[in-house]
Amino acid sequence: MSRLTHVEHGAYAPPAPARELTAVSTDGARLHVEVHGPEDNPAAPVVVLAHGWTCSTAFWAAQIRDLAADHRVIAYDQRGHGRSPASETYTADALADDLEAVLAATLAPGEKAVLVGHSMGGMTLMAASARPRFREHAVAALLCSTGSSRLVAESRVVPIPAGWLRTQVTKRILGSAAPLGPVTPLARRILKYATMGAGSSPGMVEACARIVHACPRRVRYAWSKVLDLLDLDHGVRALTVPTAVVVGTADRLTPVVHARALVATLPNCVGVTELTGLGHMTPVEAPELVTARIRELVSTYAEIKEGSA
Repeated sequence: MSRLTHVEHGAYAPPAPARELTAVSTDGARLHVEVHGPEDNPAAPVVVLAHGWTCSTAFWAAQIRDLAADHRVIAYDQRGHGRSPASETYTADALADDLEAVLAATLAPGEKAVLVGHSMGGMTLMAASARPRFREHAVAALLCSTGSSRLVAESRVVPIPAGWLRTQVTKRILGSAAPLGPVTPLARRILKYATMGAGSSPGMVEACARIVHACPRRVRYAWSKVLDLLDLDHGVRALTVPTAVVVGTADRLTPVVHARALVATLPNCVGVTELTGLGHMTPVEAPELVTARIRELVSTYAEIKEGSA
């Protein structure tokens, strides 16, 4: 049971998609894509979900289950994650290429969607923000638990004062190529400390642990090198659609300082929510709130199909 890639029962068990497909990126990388919800209803608003480092479509289980009742929900596995095969290319540009490929494969020309990114998924939106296909399809965005630069320097996974030593130790921990191994009680405690708030339930921790431990070691390591050097500040400035921000105040991986920098830089920030005591895994730790923020963006910016038809 320790090798399951996700939990199979409960609120965090991923629902079955209405349809699955493969999107092909610019360099030939193949991306597993899931479509949930009423595909036969052209008036249903569209939400696109991009998960973070070491996660998969299963990370969005709670959001998909709620939103698919009346939205078309598109979720995809980042290259090398979940059911998307590993690649030889891991760069910020590849993140943008992959998102564009998913949008091209799932949306009609000119069709609009609310785009949601968690952690590296948020960085994906920043990386793609100036791309033509992003601007064609994005009507609004939600950035959850993410940052645009200085990810290692600002991380608080290592509980020592900021500075050269903390940065170097953090770099070694987050950039380790060691296997994570099976999900054990110790592994759950480590993952909870590093990525979740102290009040996270055992079910939340288990759901996240299954997903994270399923990420291939080589893929985890390759993306860690990209995140170490990432600088997408220019992408934040180019993210001109209405954009909301969500962050946990106990986030050790992308602390509140990142969210506040995003809010100060985004050309069209439409709100920030700081969740007291929550960690990095906000869509799992606060599923109802994150889903509510998505619904707010849809109702404000995307529900115009019937009136414009």
